[in-house]
Amino acid sequence: MNFFLELLKVIGLSTYYMLESLVFLFVPKRKKNVSGEIVLITGAGSGIGRLLSLKFAKLGATLVLWDINQDGLRETCRLAEENGAVRIHSYICDCSKRQEVYRVADQVKKEVGDVSILVNNAGIVTGRSFIESPDSLVEKTMEVNTMAHFWTYKAFLPAMIASNHGHLVSIASSAGLIGVNRLADYCASKFAAVGFAESISFEMKVLGKTGVKTTTVCPYFINTGMFDGCSTRWPLLLPILDPDYVAEKIMTAIRRDQAILVLPRSLYFFFALKNILPVKVGILLADFAGALHFMDSFKGRAKKD
Repeated sequence: MNFFLELLKVIGLSTYYMLESLVFLFVPKRKKNVSGEIVLITGAGSGIGRLLSLKFAKLGATLVLWDINQDGLRETCRLAEENGAVRIHSYICDCSKRQEVYRVADQVKKEVGDVSILVNNAGIVTGRSFIESPDSLVEKTMEVNTMAHFWTYKAFLPAMIASNHGHLVSIASSAGLIGVNRLADYCASKFAAVGFAESISFEMKVLGKTGVKTTTVCPYFINTGMFDGCSTRWPLLLPILDPDYVAEKIMTAIRRDQAILVLPRSLYFFFALKNILPVKVGILLADFAGALHFMDSFKGRAKKD
């Protein structure tokens, strides 16, 4: 096919897809049924991981819950049972360790079956300037926030490809779309997670595996304790997000096969401008939004004795 025919094809399909997106703004897609699906959630012992576990429990999914925190995992299992979960399987797993991920993944496949919805949610944050960040914490950030996604995909994606059925969910961050002062290692890990997820979605398309869906979630600060102390300059424009609100939005995005979810919606506007405006204007907007000082009063989640 020559260049001009290809160009006409691109213009025609682009117009169709934009009209389709416009229609879906007013007539949302029907939510798919996740009852009976085997859902693995990393970092399920607290925060968004726990809330997603409870929401999947209500919908009749089989839960496979991973966390390094045994007490938190027990509490999530208890709450999931109260929310109607019939099949719950919990595993202690340090997602920063490749061999441990593979070992526990093999255990899951033997004891539960092939995972059909994988939610990579586990994450950590250092919250220090780059120079003050110990090498060990920088490495750990990359291992948990990025490399763990590689190992879980390696473990569970082949079965999804074989059956042409599955859903890969990456809980990334808005810090995976724009740099933030005092979050160098965290931003790097989340940028990598976003790029990895997008690349895998392209691989599925080239393979013709249309039944394997991907959803990448990029929220602003969530009030889960992970970013305690962080401030937002304009709360009406960029509010600290309520965890249950975020979890519900994530569930909707998964059930509607939404490729990317950015929260709050105002961030779509900022990111669009970032990509088309001069660099100095982008920095000016980042300063206006408070991105240079978000972390000034960061405390983080309190450590248990």
